[in-house]
Amino acid sequence: MVGGLHERVLGWSAGERHLTDLRHVGQALHQLVTVERLGLVAVVQWLREQIADDAPEVGSERTRRLDSDAAAVQLVTIHGSKGLQYPIVHLPFIADRWTPKPDMPRFHDTADDQRCLDVGGPQGSRWKDDSARHLAEEAGESLRLLYVAMTRAKSQLVAWWAPTNNTQGSPLHRMLIGRGPGTAVVPDVSMLPSDADAHQFFEAWRERGGPVWRLATAQTPPEPLPAGAPPALSVRQFTREVDTTWRRTSYSALSKAAETAAAAARPGVDSEPEQAPRDDEPDTVEVVAGASEVARLAVGADVPSPMADLPVGAGFGSLVHAVLEHADPEAPDFTTELMTRVQEELPRWPAPVEPEALAAALVTVCESPLGPLAHGRRLVDIGLQRRLREMEFELPLAGGDDADYPVDRIRLGDLARLLRAHLPVGDPLLPYAEALDDPALGDQRLNGYLTGSIDVVLEIDGRFLVVDYKTNWLGQPDVPLTAADYAPSALAAAMAHSDYPLQALLYAVVLHRYLRWRLPDYDPDQHLGGVLYLYVRGMCGAATPLVDGHPTGVFSWRPPAALVLAVSDLLDGDGGVS
Repeated sequence: MVGGLHERVLGWSAGERHLTDLRHVGQALHQLVTVERLGLVAVVQWLREQIADDAPEVGSERTRRLDSDAAAVQLVTIHGSKGLQYPIVHLPFIADRWTPKPDMPRFHDTADDQRCLDVGGPQGSRWKDDSARHLAEEAGESLRLLYVAMTRAKSQLVAWWAPTNNTQGSPLHRMLIGRGPGTAVVPDVSMLPSDADAHQFFEAWRERGGPVWRLATAQTPPEPLPAGAPPALSVRQFTREVDTTWRRTSYSALSKAAETAAAAARPGVDSEPEQAPRDDEPDTVEVVAGASEVARLAVGADVPSPMADLPVGAGFGSLVHAVLEHADPEAPDFTTELMTRVQEELPRWPAPVEPEALAAALVTVCESPLGPLAHGRRLVDIGLQRRLREMEFELPLAGGDDADYPVDRIRLGDLARLLRAHLPVGDPLLPYAEALDDPALGDQRLNGYLTGSIDVVLEIDGRFLVVDYKTNWLGQPDVPLTAADYAPSALAAAMAHSDYPLQALLYAVVLHRYLRWRLPDYDPDQHLGGVLYLYVRGMCGAATPLVDGHPTGVFSWRPPAALVLAVSDLLDGDGGVS
């Protein structure tokens, strides 16, 4: 241990398990040496015999120990808990303190604060005063221990109070009942109140924001089951109906229903989402009709993409997402920071890419302007304290699992009339209303829960923006990729081509619900900053071209607050247009 055993072993995979086993074997050998007084050769021979024994006795010393007792209930003294923390702390005896008269009072002298011990006995002239100082110091020490005990809990603290002979001098009783409102001094002893008065004390604490109290009442154990012949058995009949329209769904599941009419016509419960490569980006080059022809003549055709030579696919997209999620833009050397994150994430998301090439490309991406909605900021300008990364959500649809929730029968296609009612002519996402009119997509019932994860929410000058990273390749195969492939017109076409408008709208509602719960002065018109889809292959750093004030690679959309509120109401089960 002195030579660094703990550090070495804990550095291994499953190091805690190995360290526990090593300590177990070491203690067993030490016990053998001290009790049996065996020498080194005999100890080695004993260990060989134990290893060869395939059937040890049950309950013997060879029973393997738990690798850690961190999750177990631990009984510790207050002194032993100093400096430690636990998720939940129970204090069953904090209101029980016996205060005997001292045999030899120990106290600090008031003149020079020296530690004193009175050995003169009860006949001494100072015995009474010294005993009082001893009891006062012990009472103060009990308050300090109360502070230690009550500050060990991370999440919940439970203490018990009961009126006994030992309660009057206990720190919990003196603190909660002995000390009056607005009084800082805690008495050394406090008289016991009646049960009714004690209830009033605890209720007053609760009303002032203090601890919540509950009356501990004795419970009568249930009567044992009567002995007798078992009842007659029969086959249980399933007579209920399963609601196959209730499901936990996601944007990806909703949008994929439009791929085939058969998939939409077969209702069912979706599987639980698992950690898997992102399924909202194509595995191949995505050719958007008409966009590439315009790109060859558009602004930015001479600006190469920083990711022109990097692979495509969902696995590579997951790698980029993971790196951008964890990289700290305020690191002293951002290039080294990105390189470190790439090397950490590559084993989880393998991709045929050199770490240096990906890190260099992502530096360029993070130094690209994000457009008017972000007030021209770049990702590198926004620290982690202004980011809410991978914001997972579980949004109830039409009451979630509340069967009695008063809702109308709503469909995904009902979003179309809200888009037409709130979006002005020319809005890039207004044409998506026509896609929602397709029964294969729009006839899906919204009942259950909508689950998912927003890549990142950025806070910029008091406004919050939904941001989604995309690694889609929008150019032609075997043609050099440039910034022009990611001009605003190409991005608008790519959004509609990939059903991303649905994702943008749903995520805007998720952010609205979150801010409504978390900001006391929430105002949708003020705090909802919009949606940014960052097509990172078109973000070219300082060389990023601007088209009508918008940088390539960044799709910006700020839906009207009234639309977000109306969609939120619709998902909640209100089928009307608001």
